[in-house]
Amino acid sequence: MQLTRIGLVVLAVALSGCGLFCDRQAGGTVQDTTNQVAEDYVRLELHMPAHDDNHVDAYFGPEEWKPPAGAPVKPLAEITSEAKALQAELATADSGDEMDMLRRKSLDGRLRALIARAELAAGNVKSFDDESLALFDTVAPHYDAEHFDSVLAELDALVPGDGELVDRVNGFRDQFAIPKDKLDEVFEAAIGECRRRALQHVELPENEGFSLEYVSNKPWSGYNWYQGDSQSLIQINTDLPSRIDRSIDLGCHEGYPGHHTFKALLERELAVGRGWVEFTIDPLYAPQSLIAEGSANYGVDLVFPRQERIAFEKEVLFPLAGLDAAQADRYYRIQELVSKLGYAGNEAARRFLDGEWTREQAIEWMQDYGFMNADRAAQRLDFIETYRSYVINYNWGKDLVAQYVEAGGADAEERWQRFKKVLTMPLAASDLVEQGSSGSS
Repeated sequence: MQLTRIGLVVLAVALSGCGLFCDRQAGGTVQDTTNQVAEDYVRLELHMPAHDDNHVDAYFGPEEWKPPAGAPVKPLAEITSEAKALQAELATADSGDEMDMLRRKSLDGRLRALIARAELAAGNVKSFDDESLALFDTVAPHYDAEHFDSVLAELDALVPGDGELVDRVNGFRDQFAIPKDKLDEVFEAAIGECRRRALQHVELPENEGFSLEYVSNKPWSGYNWYQGDSQSLIQINTDLPSRIDRSIDLGCHEGYPGHHTFKALLERELAVGRGWVEFTIDPLYAPQSLIAEGSANYGVDLVFPRQERIAFEKEVLFPLAGLDAAQADRYYRIQELVSKLGYAGNEAARRFLDGEWTREQAIEWMQDYGFMNADRAAQRLDFIETYRSYVINYNWGKDLVAQYVEAGGADAEERWQRFKKVLTMPLAASDLVEQGSSGSS
């Protein structure tokens, strides 16, 4: 029998005392150990798509690290045990500067998430909160119906009339849907402006760029597929109508200063600049995902302060879409209130996945408190069933990034500096809380 390197580590950890494990550690530096654990981690992550084809969002490392075509599928129990062994090995590397320590904490968080996800795939289901803590390093706050009632009262006053409030509000909002034949022109203009504004503060590689596609039959509204070498494929789902403000939301979130920017900077600064190979892979289920989604959502507000955004949409995007801007101010007030209902989706996910609610109850809740019509609520539940506790990364992630960035004060340039730190360092939710509360920059 021939043991792999990780197999040797598994065996060594299982044996009493150190033996071979300690001898091997003594022969290399702390950095050598971390680098080798990182490489083994990446190779291990690349076995997960055989069990879950959504698991790896992007990979641009060596092709030879992927399992060979036709190779036997590595069992989930083996992935779990090898990941635990790598955690134990990583724990022996306990010195270095701040970046080294952040890297090891980040790598440990990735391994912890890989273990949790492999166990989930094997049928070991955790509670919603325990799952999110294991995968994303945090638990989102809980809210009951009373939390949202005051928002509903304000919306009722803004959109009076007969019939259900959700129908009245959505009927008004749907007047601002972009005609399908105008989608490309509107989205290109929105992404272009997001890019222009972001590049005033963030320096990206000269060769960076993206392609844009329109797709259907997806559980999400937009997606960035990072290709490596500062290139992205951005897809927009056309299953349901896109309202006018969605073009800025998706343009900034998927592009600038969102996912495309974040991943291009991580590639340049960490994967290439420092040779940290774990940043050549982007598993969906890891602490980095909260940073990715939270920064992408917060970045919309940072690059487009509210009044500037409204002005740009009214002056540029409304005419491109052929929409009347006469009711725009009322529309934006409604959108602002609806955004406060965002945590209702977390509650639907938590209670549905924990078995407290049926599918029908979760959809009804999202209609009543998430202000989705039946089709949007069903699409959202499809997303929840596919991605599970990932949903907390959008709103709770945004709040955590906002708290960290704004802990530096109201100065716009200081906020951008702190935001760029989020985009270029191996941070997790607990790092944002610790450094934000201390005011560290």
